[in-house]
Amino acid sequence: MTPAEAGDQMHVPIPDEATDRRAAHQNGFQDDGLLLAFTVPTARVDAFLTRLAPEQPLTHRAEALTRSVKPMTPFAHLGLKEPETLADVRGGPVCAPCAGELNSLEVAVHPLDAQRSRVYLRGVD
Repeated sequence: MTPAEAGDQMHVPIPDEATDRRAAHQNGFQDDGLLLAFTVPTARVDAFLTRLAPEQPLTHRAEALTRSVKPMTPFAHLGLKEPETLADVRGGPVCAPCAGELNSLEVAVHPLDAQRSRVYLRGVD
């Protein structure tokens, strides 16, 4: 699945300035998993997150989770670490763009350096 196809299926417009775009679709027994990740300028992250219209404020986690993380659709499929295993991550559920077609959509944002951040989106269809 291409990043554009994943974005369309998630109803998430990928910012024009996004680079290092990666996507995957995993067929599941009952539900399918969708992954989308890309890098954007850190200055553009808040504008992107606002478009997702989270129902609750996203949470910030300063430390990586210490428990074992084994998601149903791992970002390892894209050659990336799981956002749960990273420190300094902001994220949570968003489903404003779901349009009734996704069961859930989660976003996580991790700063890579002072200029760039990686956005992780995991959807269940």
